[in-house]
Order: sequence, then C-alpha cells, then structure tokens
Amino acid sequence: SVSFAPRRRRKHQNKQGILKMSMPLQRGVSGGVRVSDSSDDLRDSQMKDKSEKEGHLTLRFPFAFLFTSNSNTQSTDPYNARTRHRLMLLFLKISLVLIVVLALAGSFWWTISISTTSRGHVYHNYRRLQEQLVSDLLDIGEISAGPTRWKEMEYCSVESENYVPCFNVSESLDRFCGPGGSRQECLVLPPVDYKVPLRWPTGKDVIWYHNVKITADEVLTSGSINKRMMMMDDDQISFRSASPMFDEVEDYSHQIAQMIGIKNDNFIEAGVRTILDIGCGYGSFGAHLLSKQLLTMCIANYEASGSQVQLTLERGLPAMIASFVSTQLPYPSLSFDMLHCSTCGIDWDQKDGLLLVEVDRVLKPGGYFVWTSPLTSARNKEDIKRWNFVHDFAESICWTLLSQQDKTVVWKKAIKTKCYSSRKPGVGPSVCSKGHEVESPYYRPLQMCLGGTRSRRWIPIEGRTRWPSRSNMNKTELSLYGLHPEEVGEDAANWKANVRDYWSLLSPLIFSDHPKRPGDEDPCPPYNMLRNVLDMNAQYGGLNAALLEAKKSVWVMNVVPTAGPNHLPMILDRGFVGVLHDWCEAFPTYPRTYDLVHADNLLSLQTSQRKSSCSLLQILTEVDRLLRPELVEAARALTTQLKWEARVIEVESSRNLIIQQLYYVCWFATAVTENLRYKSSFWDVGLRSYTAAPHQRNSSWINVQYAKPDQLDSVRTEAQKQQRN
Repeated sequence: SVSFAPRRRRKHQNKQGILKMSMPLQRGVSGGVRVSDSSDDLRDSQMKDKSEKEGHLTLRFPFAFLFTSNSNTQSTDPYNARTRHRLMLLFLKISLVLIVVLALAGSFWWTISISTTSRGHVYHNYRRLQEQLVSDLLDIGEISAGPTRWKEMEYCSVESENYVPCFNVSESLDRFCGPGGSRQECLVLPPVDYKVPLRWPTGKDVIWYHNVKITADEVLTSGSINKRMMMMDDDQISFRSASPMFDEVEDYSHQIAQMIGIKNDNFIEAGVRTILDIGCGYGSFGAHLLSKQLLTMCIANYEASGSQVQLTLERGLPAMIASFVSTQLPYPSLSFDMLHCSTCGIDWDQKDGLLLVEVDRVLKPGGYFVWTSPLTSARNKEDIKRWNFVHDFAESICWTLLSQQDKTVVWKKAIKTKCYSSRKPGVGPSVCSKGHEVESPYYRPLQMCLGGTRSRRWIPIEGRTRWPSRSNMNKTELSLYGLHPEEVGEDAANWKANVRDYWSLLSPLIFSDHPKRPGDEDPCPPYNMLRNVLDMNAQYGGLNAALLEAKKSVWVMNVVPTAGPNHLPMILDRGFVGVLHDWCEAFPTYPRTYDLVHADNLLSLQTSQRKSSCSLLQILTEVDRLLRPELVEAARALTTQLKWEARVIEVESSRNLIIQQLYYVCWFATAVTENLRYKSSFWDVGLRSYTAAPHQRNSSWINVQYAKPDQLDSVRTEAQKQQRN
C-alpha cells in the first residue's frame, strides 16, 4: 500500500520499515509485524529527546563524542567508530606532546634562572682553577728541570743567630710585620758551640750555656721568685733555688692555693688547667706546676739578650713573645683559667686601666688573677695612689678580691654577667657592643670595653668538666662551636692512627722511647728526646689529644692559621694551649725552639688563598728557623749536596758505621735517580725503587743507604736481607 503521510513522516516510516524487516529475522519469525501509528509517534518523540540530550552534552563537553559509548551507532556505522578511535589517539598524542613541551620549557627556564644567579660564583671558581693550574704547571716545570735550576739559600750572618723577624726592627716593644719588618731570605745558623739539649726531664732544669744568648752578669743578677737563682757550672746553667730572700716555688704555689681556698694544692679540682704567666722569668713557676698537670704559657717582651722566652723554651716549657703595649693578645676571649704576674714589670695603673681590661678579656668567668708586686704593700704616697687605682679599677670590672698576703693579691673574675648591668652609671668600662666584639682578634688595637660577655662560651671554670675528661667534649659542649660528635670523633680516630704511625717511623731516631745501649735496661718514662711539638695547622687539636692519650710526655703549641676556619676557642677550652697566627708572617719565637714541626694540609690551605702574600719557600724557611738543629758528621756535608738528610747512629759506642735509611715520595723518580748517580765519588750510594702503594700509583718509594767503603759489603748484605723479607 502507498502512504500519503508528510515528507518527514514518510522518512521515519522508511526507517521503521527497515526495523520491521530486521526484527523478525532476529526473532526467527517469518512475516512482518505491523506497528500502529501511535507506536510511530512514540518512537519519534523518543528519538527527538535523545537528540536533544546529545546536543546539550556536546555543548557542555566538546570532546564527549570521543568517549561516549553507543552500541547502536557502532553496530550500525562502523566508519564513525573508527573515526572516533583515530581522533582519540590523535588527542592523546597531542596531549603528550604538550606535556613534554611544557616540561622542557620549565626545565630550561629553571636552568637559566640558576645559571644567572650563580654565574659570578662559577666564574670565581673557574678563575681559581685557572690560577691553580698555572701555579701547578710552573711547579712541575721547575721539578722536571732537575735540581740544577734550584738555587741553594745563603746562610745568614753570625749576628743573626738569634734573629726574630717582626721584632728585630726597632727599639720599641711593638710587633712590626709590615714591609721591611718581616723575615730575612736566608738560613739562620746555630751558635758555634751549640749542643743538643739534654733529655727530658733533665733538660727542664739544666741547659747548655752556649745554646742561648745570655751574659754571665744576667745569670748572676737573676734571683726573683719567678726566675729563681740560676747557677753556672762550666758550660751549663742549672735552675736551682738558692735565694734566702724567697721561699721555694713550691711554697709559693702552696700560698696561692691557700689564698684561693684550694685544698691539698689541687688546682684541677678548682677548675684550673691552663695558666697565662705574664713576664714568666725563666719559667720556674710553670715548670713546677707542670708536675701538677697544669699547663702554663709564658709570655714576655722581645729581649735581645737574656730573653725569658728563649730560656723557657730551651728548658722545654711553653712560651712565646707577646706584648701588652698597644695590641690585643692573639688569643680568643675567655681563654685561660688563671693569669699570673710576679714582678712582671707591667704597670697596671697606666693607660687608665686598659691593660687590666685585656686581662679581663682573656680570663674565663670565675678565673683568677694573681699579682705579686711590692706595690701591693706600698707605703709612700705615690705607690699607695697607684695601688688604690688598681684596687678600685678591679672592683669596677666586677673582680672580687679574695685575699692579700705579703706582696701577693688574688682576684676572681665575675661568674655572672648581670654584675656589669648592675653597676652605677659611669663606673668602669662598658660592655663591648656587637660591632666591637671580636672573639678571636689578631693583634687588634686594645679596646676599652669588656669583651666576651656575649659569648656562648661564658661558662664559669667551676662548671666546666675537670681535666683530663675536659679534653674529650660531649655533644652538648661541641654544640657551642657548631660541631657534631661524628666529625670530631672521626678526626680523633684518624689522629690516633697517625700518631701510632709517626711513633713507629720516627721512634728509632727522634723520639727515643728506648734511649739505651745494647744490654742496658729500659729507662723509666717519661725520658724522651721529644719535648715540644709545633702543630702549624691544629684544626680541632686532634694531634695534641692523640699524643696525650698515647701517654707521650710532650706538649703541643696548637697554631690555628688565619687563612682557615678558627677552632682555637675549642682547642683552648679542651685544656690545650694555642695561638692564632698568619704563616705569611714570622712566628713570635726565637730560633731553634721546637723539636718537631707538624704541618697537616697547611701548604694546600696557604696556596688556596688568592691574596696570599708569601711563597711556600718563605714558609719552609720559617720552619727551618724554628726547628732545633741536630748533630751531623762527615755524611752531613755530602748528603746535603744530594738534597737528602743524614743522621748519625751510634752502635756500641762506635761511630765507624754511618747509615741513613730515608723514605721519600717522589713524583719524578726517573729524574731523581739520574741525579743521584753523579754523587758517588766518596760514598757508595745504593738505590732501589719499590712499587708504590695502591693509593700512590704515581709515586715511587726510594730507599737510600750510605756507608763507608770498608763497611759496604755488610750494608749490602743487610739490605738484601731486608729486601727478601
């Protein structure tokens, strides 16, 4: 039949007709199924509603067609399904590309920002690497050229055998290390009659007369309690008390202990460990206190003859040149437990009490200032006036007068800082402001203000850990210096191993733990050829602590270079002695004063400074000035031509056999061996090269032995035996 329905209606009927024909096939029924007009209308309305919903969804989400699941459409139009799948893949690809582009753009922007902010720092390090490379290449060129280009240094004149740079400049007592006041470019010679000091502890009380510069009159006229009467016996000076005017030094220290209130002279229990002895004479007070485990640092002005510092160091006791004239001492604030001045020659009433302010700065809270002087028991008006000024000024800076006996007065520094704020206005110097407060000044002009009051190290000596536990700080104590127990513990373990290695390598020649002849019994400790050590880069004081733990009877001068991190406050708080120093300047001491000079990482530290005002040669020349000379025989003259050091070893009281075995790490072993072969005219040189350790693959161990021709066969036999072993 033919339907005359409208055009749109007929179109739907055609679609419905298709449905009518397909549905019976799905159901398995033959024939068509007639659908009423009402059913057609209902289907038309449903299709219209569905179209409207899909239209609204498309407006809300433009990409919804990619993710909409329509089974009817997929089943009826497979082309549209494939198109949507391709569009979905294309959309995912574009999304991934956009994400990658955004990530790369962000990374590039971050890199640009970091580069612009750190460009100056990177450029600075690049310049440093360039300068270090040029310096290393120059050094390599000089070494590879061989020793023929090296010019040996000249010897200083005989008048310079006691030369002290920075002090041999003018008549004043001030230190001057500027142009014209620094070091000489020559090697300081020892006196003609110089002798190796006696072994410790004998050398503490007896020294050789020709080793120091002092006249007979100066020996005979020294008789104060801090110098003690010195006695001359042939070519020796003996420090024995023979003066009826004063009690023994032991009685003097006992008197001080009683004035402080210390029982049984146990200064350690009172919190006293380190003492600064101003104008120490010849160190007799410190020598006595050393037996009580007290470490006394002697300081005095430079003296051309009869020097207190030189004689004290010759006795093997701590000392250095220092002056109160115009600059602060090279010690941090709150450094010492006690300051001692016995007829030290300083007028404490001068400069409006400025010198007493410096004493207060280096004295720890609760520390003691001991002053022995005729001025304390003065009777004339002028001296009474001077004494009253010192007494009143000490009270104005919160010192407490503990006791006064005869000519000795003992003050105690304030324990709490609130004393300074409770003073009346205008009484005494003010507390240093933050701008003027420098914990570790280096020869800075004296300041008329009380320093150290703002320091975290303001801890009374009674509240500190007692010695010797004081040398091993706990976690809380290390936190005051911004340090962790792990790094300090690792440093301590490293130095324990190093000390064992040092002692093993050097003991037969230098340390002499067993200074005996074959058949003799071992001497009782602490007999030792090594009395003092100068540690040029002390860091945490690890070498000092390791030597003490190994029970070595030595004291260490811990030097903290100004070019590196400053750990000197920590070193002093551990109960050691030390000083701040710039190694481009001469060390404030006399020649030939230290048995061992130790430098760990010092040369690298100095060369890393861009504005270093000195060369490595100048530093090594200063080391040569500080070291004590040793006896040398005929081999000495020859081996110096080879740039080697030789030592004399006595065997059964005979000096016929002279052997030196020296290990040297050389980067250019070939050049060294070639040069050594030309130096065998009088002595036969045996040379062997060994394989270096794994961590020194660019090095070679060179073993050199010297022997007289008639003893050469026995030496070679022994060397071959050692090589087999």
